[in-house]
Amino acid sequence: MPFRRRQPCLGGGFPPPFAKRAGMTTTAAPASALLERLQAFMDSDVYPNERVYHEQLASAPTPWMQPPIMDELQAKARALGLWNLFLPEPEWGAGLTNREYAPLCEVMGRSEIAPEVFNCSAPDTGNMEVFARYGSDAHKERWLKALLNAEIRSGFSMTEPAVASSDATNISAEIVRDGGEYVINGRKWWTSGAGHPRCKVLIFMGRSNPNAPPHQQHTMAVVPIDAPGVKVLRTLSVFGYDHAPHGHAEILFENVRIPAEDILVGEGRGFEIAQGRLGPGRIHHCMRAIGLAERALESMVKRVRERTAFGKPLAEQGVIMQWIAECRIEIDSTRLLVYHAAEQLDAHGNKVARNELAMVKVAAANMACRVVDRAIQAFGARGVSPDENLAAMYAHARTLRLVDGPDEVHMRSIAKNELAKAKR
Repeated sequence: MPFRRRQPCLGGGFPPPFAKRAGMTTTAAPASALLERLQAFMDSDVYPNERVYHEQLASAPTPWMQPPIMDELQAKARALGLWNLFLPEPEWGAGLTNREYAPLCEVMGRSEIAPEVFNCSAPDTGNMEVFARYGSDAHKERWLKALLNAEIRSGFSMTEPAVASSDATNISAEIVRDGGEYVINGRKWWTSGAGHPRCKVLIFMGRSNPNAPPHQQHTMAVVPIDAPGVKVLRTLSVFGYDHAPHGHAEILFENVRIPAEDILVGEGRGFEIAQGRLGPGRIHHCMRAIGLAERALESMVKRVRERTAFGKPLAEQGVIMQWIAECRIEIDSTRLLVYHAAEQLDAHGNKVARNELAMVKVAAANMACRVVDRAIQAFGARGVSPDENLAAMYAHARTLRLVDGPDEVHMRSIAKNELAKAKR
């Protein structure tokens, strides 16, 4: 069913006059035109087919196969030009800045299936950016084009079960040169996307030179998932959700051989690539979290207007009104913070904008957790049942506090930046 949405504002979350006073830029066509088309397509095709997607998934011989409705929705979205909207390079994507993409990404975040419909879902988005910016011509021809066309899916193998991956310098899987090849050994987990039947390629990060300075020890490599020695050990559930057919996998790499040409950029450049990949990836998660929170709030408002307790509608209970107000304040505050971070990322790049990216990474995930939690409380027992999507929303929002670095790592970075400013 269609939803009455609060419109994301291209000027910064509030009407343009506020945006101008705040010193924020406003965007015009084509971003505004894309936003209108995107919202219309969400109403006409995405929301009505969410249930169809899950019904097809449940009735399939195995959950690890693509529901046909996803292929149908992708074909329609692509025909409308609503495709690869995240890539700022016009030769590959829509040519939007991160700031222009933010309202569109927020709308996609309202639906669990929407990012994939528009070929804007992780980890493919980050991997496509890596191939576009760091890949060779051969990588672009073999992998990037297929990903851009949604012919294949991909995975990103960085996190390891044996070390504290919150400190990425701990990554210990090996990439060792052997003549014209590299030999890869190690165990990775939480490789999102590796469970998908169309996953064909992984981007792998491992240590190639333990004697180099800490941030020059690691290298990224392109590994076909069907390469000899690559073994998907299991798929992992998140708060009980297996996220099929996408999935998160634990993978063993045992004497996997790849040609030297499949090292990205060169030995010791892994952290450089990771920072280039994770900056936009982190802010995309934050953008989608705002959309998720908006939909949770809408569900909550609808629920409390329909239910009565202790002689009056829930919507007239003081504590419920406070929850609604707190949700609105927190969502709009986070949106402005995300828009500011996107502008800094566009203007100055990942390194200069790292503090803003760290702040939104913490703020957006925690905000989404709080909003969904209030919605669950307002729904009561139904809020934790499968009849509503709030439990899945909460699981996703809570997981975001760990994805791309836990809150504590980002807060440490923010604090160090403040301390450094005081010292200067």
